[in-house]
Amino acid sequence: MANSQDTSRAPQQIPVVVLAGFLGSGKTTLLNHLLHRSGGSRIGAIVNDFGAIEIDAMAVAGALGDSTVSLGNGCLCCAVDAGELDLYLDRLAAPAAGIDVIVIEASGLAEPQELVRMVLASEHPGIVYGGLVEVVDAAEFDDTRAKHPEIDRHLALADLVVVNKLDRAADAGRVLGLVRSLTDRAAVVPATYGRIDPEFLFDCRPSEERVGQLSFDDLHEHTAPAGHLHTGYDSLSFPSDVPMEPRRLMRFLDSRPEGLYRIKGYVDFGPYDPANRYAVHAVGRFLRFYPEPWPPGEARRTQLVLIGSGIDTDALGKELEACADDAPHADEHGMWGVLRYVRGPAGAEADPADPPV
Repeated sequence: MANSQDTSRAPQQIPVVVLAGFLGSGKTTLLNHLLHRSGGSRIGAIVNDFGAIEIDAMAVAGALGDSTVSLGNGCLCCAVDAGELDLYLDRLAAPAAGIDVIVIEASGLAEPQELVRMVLASEHPGIVYGGLVEVVDAAEFDDTRAKHPEIDRHLALADLVVVNKLDRAADAGRVLGLVRSLTDRAAVVPATYGRIDPEFLFDCRPSEERVGQLSFDDLHEHTAPAGHLHTGYDSLSFPSDVPMEPRRLMRFLDSRPEGLYRIKGYVDFGPYDPANRYAVHAVGRFLRFYPEPWPPGEARRTQLVLIGSGIDTDALGKELEACADDAPHADEHGMWGVLRYVRGPAGAEADPADPPV
């Protein structure tokens, strides 16, 4: 079935990741780690800082080094309030800036729900929601909950939770279990010194860690071991030369399990839409499809990558195999479920997979 959606190739969209957590959880350390281990990807950092002296913004700007991107009267790292967010998203998403991912570091006093809402409400064609990452201090988690009971609500909204400073927690297992019980299917990743693999959050090219200015925390903790970052997540690559049956695939996507953080790739729906392949982008509970014409001469096949923490890759692979249709017979209603997640006239006015904020 050919749909009425404009199927001209959409420009590559830049994921916008909201990085949140209460004061002292390690957000700036994690962001600086991503900047140092970006693998050649260029990160636009927006720091939502409070106070007359913007300490977090200075710490991040110091880490950028030669990756600074001029924005006229500022740099790639911008300390902004909520009213300026659209302005800086527009500048960072400009093709001339060459940015691959935008990270908004929320103030420790900010409400991440509002930042997520603003990103989802943006109509900028060059960006896409990249998920809410909540950082928690494992050693101080009980005290944080006592002082800030709203952290339970933040964890329930998160797409990825980084349980940081786990090496300092006397009962790390209990804290991890408690955090998992407070999330809504989010991936939960243990970490020390904010070190998680950037591949979990965004696509990056592997390279040696570049030398740059360390964050304030790293200056005090420079003896910390780097660890094996790749052990923090599991991944599955799924190729199929058999077209996918859209209703089966949507049942899979609508019931994706706890810990499955990202899905990316292309889907071949065969006779249901022979003119187009569908790029798919899912992060947490957010889902969107982008129809685009098949590139000339390219083999028509589905290629998906699934990334998560604690996921059963064998079981997920079998579920995806069951979505393939060995003898597809298109009908006019087959693609309706998919088109709900296509942004534009053929899609829903409000994305039903947006986080319930």
